[in-house]
Amino acid sequence: MSEEQKFYQSEGLVAFLYRNVKLLIIVGVVAAVLSAIASFLIQEKYKSSVVMFPTTTNSISKALLDVNSAGKKDVLEFGEEEQAEQLLQILNSDEIRTRVIQKFDLRKHYGLKPDEKYVNTKLQKKFEDNVTFSRTEYMAVEIEVLDPSPDTAALIANYIADLVDTLKNNMRKKMANEALQIVEHEYLSFKDYVKSIEDSLTRLRMLGVNDYESQVERLTEQLGIAIVKNNQTAVKQIQERLDKLSKYGGAYVALRDLLEYETEKLSQLRTRYEQAKVDATANLENKFIVNKAYPAEKKSYPIRWLIVFVSVLAAELFTIIIILIKDSISRIENK
Repeated sequence: MSEEQKFYQSEGLVAFLYRNVKLLIIVGVVAAVLSAIASFLIQEKYKSSVVMFPTTTNSISKALLDVNSAGKKDVLEFGEEEQAEQLLQILNSDEIRTRVIQKFDLRKHYGLKPDEKYVNTKLQKKFEDNVTFSRTEYMAVEIEVLDPSPDTAALIANYIADLVDTLKNNMRKKMANEALQIVEHEYLSFKDYVKSIEDSLTRLRMLGVNDYESQVERLTEQLGIAIVKNNQTAVKQIQERLDKLSKYGGAYVALRDLLEYETEKLSQLRTRYEQAKVDATANLENKFIVNKAYPAEKKSYPIRWLIVFVSVLAAELFTIIIILIKDSISRIENK
């Protein structure tokens, strides 16, 4: 055991503090007074917050119109970790920050002059200090706003929550409109194609081909009866009709079957077109608000007692360290 360790072990911490109690009291009082004065110079801020859950729905048509229940999502279902992270990414976007700054003229509100150096960097830093977004343990997202005005803090928090819907709907609609144009062009083109098949069938019907199989069956029966009765006039007329059916029947059957097949495809394409229109025009909430922001009655910052306590504690510890160093140097010099 070294001589220094023996010294401190024999003297003890209590004795050491007692020897320097006056100095420590003076330092504590001075630190408390100075930190208290400093804390009153710090601008008071009030906190307002919004708590919300993201939704799971991205496509309105799939959520509401899709008959396939396997791929359908409940519009009332709360989002999980992935949706919460997506919502946080939107909240931290430049678009959100820019709109809030412009809406509330935060440059002027924060006391920044337009011609001062690095004004935009300072404005962004103040915004990030006063507006924070975080995920709760229950996968909700919390918006917290600090501001000298409790009313402004609440207004900013609620405005940001509303911006989530605006921004997400705008992003979704941009893609949905592009998809709608593609599906609409395909649907209208295919509709014209099916119409051309129908027109061709109409022309064949005008030539007497209405239902090829049943017509051939009936005319064949009539032809047999006419032959048995030796009615040559009827035989000739029926044979002419059968010849016409033979000439156009193949085309009729092919067009009829093709029309049935393509009509089914057109129906599916129409469904996609209607869904695309819903996605491009309709809006749904992208969040569930749990708590709206209200003006706070008490300030949240600064916590003056904590500032004073930490300052006094730090000053006392620093003083003790200085005394210990001084005593160590004195003993070394006295050897």
